[in-house]
Amino acid sequence: MENKDVITASKLSIGYKTKGNKKTVQSNLDFSLKGGNLTCLLGPNGAGKSTLLRTISASQPILDGKLILINKPISDYSEKELSHTIGLVLTEKIFAGALTVRQLVALGRQPHTGFFGRLSAYDKEIIDHALHLTGISHKADIYTANLSDGERQKAMIAKAIVQECPIILLDEPTAFLDAVSRIEILTLLHRLAHDENKAILLSTHDIEQALVTADYLWLLTPENGLHSGVTEDIILSGLMDRLFPEAEIKFDLMHGGYSPTVKAERAIILYTDNPILKHWTQNALNRHGFLCLEKQAAPEDKKLPELKVLSPSEIHLHIDEKNYSCGSFGELISILS
Repeated sequence: MENKDVITASKLSIGYKTKGNKKTVQSNLDFSLKGGNLTCLLGPNGAGKSTLLRTISASQPILDGKLILINKPISDYSEKELSHTIGLVLTEKIFAGALTVRQLVALGRQPHTGFFGRLSAYDKEIIDHALHLTGISHKADIYTANLSDGERQKAMIAKAIVQECPIILLDEPTAFLDAVSRIEILTLLHRLAHDENKAILLSTHDIEQALVTADYLWLLTPENGLHSGVTEDIILSGLMDRLFPEAEIKFDLMHGGYSPTVKAERAIILYTDNPILKHWTQNALNRHGFLCLEKQAAPEDKKLPELKVLSPSEIHLHIDEKNYSCGSFGELISILS
């Protein structure tokens, strides 16, 4: 399945049907989801990310167009076939506190064990394997009520793994997690995609981590529909600046994140050979209304303040015909303010 298209869509329209009417959220979407890769779905609130995931998982019907799941229309799949093909992890908080982690993960075997849910030796082996992959084997006999949010999310991913599906869809799997847990979850999903040969698609607002871990990006916006491609192709194409077209923010190509558009009231010439110092000096000065320029870019007819940063504790400022030596950025900002 690696690098082969497991889901393809052509002129797909998604949305809701209510009392004979339909509300279209997105239309004319064309995309493919590749096996053996992690794909991150990015977009502003209201763009239709959750609607798209529910449509791909057959949790709600398509409005128009074609959606092919492993060589046949998704509408031709029975519920049993779907449960063997797609594992789904939703964004809602998990309410399974009375179950141990092992019992919760074992529920993912239900498509294979049938109504009575008797676990064979093979089923138990698969469960142990999933607990190991997600790094929560040591929590197997702990009640889920006693887990952290990050551990609970790992348990839900393990539950999806034991379904033995070639495709796993996740809606905001890092929504309730701290920074460390978000990194752990996305790193885990990337490893699962590659090592277990899964096609993994997740929606997320954690853009910086998505850019680091995703093999492919899907950008979904109300104005521009869906754009997809290898992460670096998307970044370098300029499409990231169209993700939030009306917001006063810009995408930083160098550091892979968004920041407010600088509304500079004053300019300052910055000297430093250290790229890290340059970035964080600009960060401090931009926040206080300064646009940082290099000497050759400064207008010749204006006398601008000049700043030389040798280290975080050795900062030299020349402003209004005066020289200042600062031992910290706090001192620098105090002078400039």
